[in-house]
Formats: sequence, structure tokens, C-alpha cells
Amino acid sequence: MKKISALDRILLLATVLLAAYQIAGGMNGMEPLTIWFYTVSFGTLLVAGLLLIILGFEGLEIQAVVIVSTLIPLSLSLGLISEHLVEYTIPYLIICVVGFTAIVITRFSVTDRIATIILAVVHGIAGLIIFLLPIFLSIRGAMPAGFALVGLGAAVIGLGGLLLAFLKAGQPILSQKTILTLLPALIFLMTAAFVSGLSFS
Repeated sequence: MKKISALDRILLLATVLLAAYQIAGGMNGMEPLTIWFYTVSFGTLLVAGLLLIILGFEGLEIQAVVIVSTLIPLSLSLGLISEHLVEYTIPYLIICVVGFTAIVITRFSVTDRIATIILAVVHGIAGLIIFLLPIFLSIRGAMPAGFALVGLGAAVIGLGGLLLAFLKAGQPILSQKTILTLLPALIFLMTAAFVSGLSFS
């Protein structure tokens, strides 16, 4: 596996600092439940970034890291739903809990291929919400145009997730080294887009 470079660590550190900023001061004026969902998302991102800085890309192979990282898209999508589609918060929360439970169970009880499919489905549902909802609200004029940056962030990390999914499935689109070289930059760009977009909330 590719060794983590100094540039990778710098990008991940910048990601951690952006996540910390969002937690500390980027959610003023939001409802408490929405703040809680966003805090879980960015808090998990912060911890995941620190783990990658410390452990290197080998951290991606640790099952616990894979499972906990699922909280990033699930909590962020929950935050968006609770902020903009309040009536769907409880039904979608139930979907998230079921999806997260399925990921936990399949990580330790079925083949890697099936576990990867379950992970991709859960991430896909959350990712589509994060991608489509901000763009839809911006186009309708319900939110400022800058809010669509949240959707852009989802598209960026969606690309990274797709590359990793094919790599895990044994059918990589790019080499492992290339994917891992791109990953820290994609994570940083995703976080910057999320933080910038949410500043318009």
C-alpha cells in the first residue's frame, strides 16, 4: 500500500482544521437537532482525518474506521433533511439507523463483496441527498446559489468513494497508488465545499 506523504498529511490536516472550524463556529442560528447532526458528521470527519494522518492509508483497511466513517454522509444528510425537510426527519433517521446497522452486521458476517455492496447502497442514498437537495433548493431560490457548493462537495467525494468501491471489489478503474494519491485532495475539496456551502444556511 502507498505510504502517506507529507503533502497528504498537509491536506488531511487542512481538512481537520476546516472540520474543527465548522464545529466551533459554522453552525450559528441553526436548530439544536440540526446542529447535533452536523456536529456528528464533521466530528467524525475530524477524527477520521486525524487517524489517517497518524496511521497512514493503512487506516482505510481497519473495519472500525470504515464503519464509523459511514456516520459522515449519514449525519450530514440527516442535518440537511432536518434543516430543510423537517417533516421527513424521523422517517429518514429510521432509514439511517437501519442502514448503519446493516453495515455493522455485514462487515463481520458476510463476504467482502456483499459488505461492499451494502456499504455502497447506504452511502449512495445519503450521497444523493447531499448532492441533489442543496442544488435543488438553490435552483428553486429557496437558498442562496452558494448553498449548491454542498452538492458539489458530495459529487467530489462521490468520485472518491466510487474509485475506492471498485478498488475494494477487485475491479479498480485506476491503480491503488493513483487512487490513494488523489484521496487526500478529494477529501479536502469535499470538506471545503461543505463548509463553504453551509455558510449560506
